Amino acid sequence: MTRPNLDHPTLARLKSEFHGMGLKATEFRGQTAVVVSTRLLHKMMRFLRDDEESRYDFLSDVTAVDYLNYPAKMPGRFAVVYVLSSTIYNLRLIVKTYFDPGQDTSGNQEDPSLVVDSVADLWPGAEWPEREVYDMFGIRFTGHPDLRRILLWRDYPAFPLRKDYPLRGRGEREMYNIVKRDDA
Repeated sequence: MTRPNLDHPTLARLKSEFHGMGLKATEFRGQTAVVVSTRLLHKMMRFLRDDEESRYDFLSDVTAVDYLNYPAKMPGRFAVVYVLSSTIYNLRLIVKTYFDPGQDTSGNQEDPSLVVDSVADLWPGAEWPEREVYDMFGIRFTGHPDLRRILLWRDYPAFPLRKDYPLRGRGEREMYNIVKRDDA
């Protein structure tokens, strides 16, 4: 097995700025990712945006992953993943933060452990993707200007992209009135 090539120019800047903070870097299929703790996330994201040698001026995606029953050992069950681009330096960087739930996630209750700082104040385009992550995974973003469901109705009883959510749902389909073509 060959050693990953971690010569991404931003890694040296992060190592210099956040020395001793426990950052980890990985590379997979040419994509460099940095793993950061949730408490350090917002500070690092601000640095990546404002640093003159990095200038990550475009947040292209915010998503989440549920690693329940994942075959490899992960730093936490859930991860929030940010994909950043620097249009000035033609760089791309993935930033991940991991955390574990503090309670059973198979129900419809919100978990106070599934919280991370919003980056919508840094990149306004993060507002809707963060809402989608909240809606589908139940991960809340502190400091978000309008954190509410975006894809499902307000009182939807669960977070359907969690892996402990049943594939057939919990009876949501049976609640709908079926409208036939002749009725419309």
